[in-house]
Amino acid sequence: QVQLQESGPGLVKPSQTLSLTCTVSGGSITTNYYYWSWIRQPPGKGLEWMGAIAYSGSTYYSPSLKSRTSISRDTSKNQFTLQLSSVTPEDAAVYYCATLPGDYWGQGTQVTVSS
Repeated sequence: QVQLQESGPGLVKPSQTLSLTCTVSGGSITTNYYYWSWIRQPPGKGLEWMGAIAYSGSTYYSPSLKSRTSISRDTSKNQFTLQLSSVTPEDAAVYYCATLPGDYWGQGTQVTVSS
């Protein structure tokens, strides 16, 4: 069974870059099937898909976040990473990593943006 675990700072200052890592176990991020995605949920709002990295390494981003988002991977560690630049308080959310299709999700990590 595939398991995903998010890690990273829970507090980021405005204008800084948020960096989160998802560690995958029980399956390889290079296996030809799943895409590996980042999704967030701001307080009181719905889920927002941010982007994904394919098993090939190709990346895909939400148009609304594309200019600030970068997803990369470390295949030796079976991890993929989200970087979101120039954060504002509106970027505060619970951030999830998940497979696409969404068969497997991490537990989520709360990120606060505050000085």
